[in-house]
Amino acid sequence: MSEAHKLKKEMILEAARELGVQKWSMAEIDQLRRKLLADHGEAGKTGNEYIADVLKGAGQKVQLAEREEAEERFEEEFEDILHFSTLGDAEVSLTRLDELLRRFKAHGEKAAVERVLEIARLGKRRAEMISHNRKVEEKKRREKREIAEWFRIWLETPDAFFDWLDVRKSSPEFHTTFGDIEEE
Repeated sequence: MSEAHKLKKEMILEAARELGVQKWSMAEIDQLRRKLLADHGEAGKTGNEYIADVLKGAGQKVQLAEREEAEERFEEEFEDILHFSTLGDAEVSLTRLDELLRRFKAHGEKAAVERVLEIARLGKRRAEMISHNRKVEEKKRREKREIAEWFRIWLETPDAFFDWLDVRKSSPEFHTTFGDIEEE
């Protein structure tokens, strides 16, 4: 194995440890690929398939087949679903994810349910990553911390989430920090 390949594998495995994912789907693998690019520039450039192979070779759990099948069957449903440049966008994304989750559960589409949850976990991790990026202005980082919290709560308690969100958005602390998100 060449020194460059050995270094690339080490970079992949180190970034994977930092993310702390237990079961790798294509969404998580894609996030890992983006992290490598962000952290290492051109040296971190690699493909999702290579990353999946490295993770499998290191004994990591990589699950692709069921999710890929669900993604193909429901491609239009998952297309362009994850947006959170603003708090309002994040609320719309979570509403769409919630609608899909309920529909797929009602129809017994386990792989599609898992895909919806993967997308939500990815949204949470992306918001967390941006919230920790010192190059991003503080106001945006605060919004991303809030959005990550929204995704966390939705993932833990989807049935109570929208009631919680109504209470959260009407709180004085929220208005002081973010104002009225309907105006965005």
